[in-house]
Amino acid sequence: MDQNQKKEQFSKAFVCAISAQSGLNTGTFEVDDDSVDISIKGKRFTGIFRNPQIDVQLKCTASDQGNEEFLKFPLPLKNYNDLRDTNIVNPRYLFVLIVPDNCNDWLIHQNNQTILQHCCYYYSLYDQPIVNNTTSVTVSIPRSQKLNTKSMIELLEYASNGMSLENRS
Repeated sequence: MDQNQKKEQFSKAFVCAISAQSGLNTGTFEVDDDSVDISIKGKRFTGIFRNPQIDVQLKCTASDQGNEEFLKFPLPLKNYNDLRDTNIVNPRYLFVLIVPDNCNDWLIHQNNQTILQHCCYYYSLYDQPIVNNTTSVTVSIPRSQKLNTKSMIELLEYASNGMSLENRS
């Protein structure tokens, strides 16, 4: 398996681990032709929709660009356009997992615990503008938007209430 395939598998495992801890269900499709790598579904939420779902494009990189406030990530134009659509049922998010360069450092195995390295950020491109770029768009993801159990539940709560991250009130 090459390094990119390892990153793809690790990012799925990372999101599945957080989803499991959050009590959420994950699912994938055989073909990713709409920039959705994984869907996350909740059950028994109390908003407008009791079983909300979000769709996610996963990216994994060892390149931690940007500054303390924002992660700068070059997103392929196709993914940018698919994720910014407004005529979709489920809110869509970009999840970017930052990992160490060496895949042997992605997991730290100890006698009483296993640690997943480093962290993942989430971002919504809902209703972003059309761009003239031809290959990619660099997005600025607030570093405050770390994916964890609490933020994962919040994303599903927004979806349960018929909202995405951008149009919450």
